[in-house]
Amino acid sequence: MMSQRRTPALDAAARPAEPARAANAIPEDRILDCAHDLLLAVGMRGLNMAEIARRAGISRATLYRRWPNVTALTAALVTREFAAVVEANMRDDTGTGRERLVRLVVRVAGALRDHPLLRKIVDVDPEFLLPYLLHRRGRSTNHQLALLEDSLRAGIADGSVRPGEVAPRARAVLLTAWSFVLTGPVLASPATGPTPPGPAPTGEVSIEALDAELAALLDRYLAP
Repeated sequence: MMSQRRTPALDAAARPAEPARAANAIPEDRILDCAHDLLLAVGMRGLNMAEIARRAGISRATLYRRWPNVTALTAALVTREFAAVVEANMRDDTGTGRERLVRLVVRVAGALRDHPLLRKIVDVDPEFLLPYLLHRRGRSTNHQLALLEDSLRAGIADGSVRPGEVAPRARAVLLTAWSFVLTGPVLASPATGPTPPGPAPTGEVSIEALDAELAALLDRYLAP
C-alpha cells in the first residue's frame, strides 16, 4: 500500500505554476528610479537598457516591452520629474489668478534650473534637449502648456489677466520661462574664457535678480 504522505517536491509539482509577471505588473516608478540614479552617475551616454534592467531586477525583454530604446525611457523619466516639480509648486491659492500664475512660473523655472537631472543633461549631454527645443514638443511641454492655459483662463475670469486668446500667450510665457531656465545660469554667472572684443557688460547679476525680472516681465505682460 502506498503511503499517503506527500513530499514537498511532489506537492510543488502538483500545484499549478504561478503565471509569470506581465510587463505591466512591474512598477514603472521602480524602473524610472533606477534609470534616474544611473543617469546621474554616468550621464546619457552611459545609459543602456541592459544596465537599467539589471538594476531594476527585470529582464531586458520586459524593459523593451515598455520602451523601445533608452531615449524613449529617458523621455519618460524627464516627463515624470518635470511633472513632479510642477505639482510640488502648484499648492498656492492666494492672490489673483495673475499673481498665482507669475509665482508658479518663477518657482517652477527656479526648481527646474536647479534640478539634478536637468543639470546633468545640460552639463554633460545637452544634445538630448535639442529635438525638444528645435523640432518637436514632448509630453511634458504639452502638459505645461495645458496648465498655463488653465491658469490664464482663471486670471481672465477674475479680471487680473487681459482678455484674449490663451493659446498664444501660454506659448509666449513658456518660451520666456525656458530661456530663464536654460540660459539664465549663463548670463548670471561670471564670464569665463578670453574676453571678447567690444564693450563689456557692467557688473554681475545674480540668478535671484534675474528671477525678479522674470516675475516683473510676466506680470506686466499679462496685466489688463
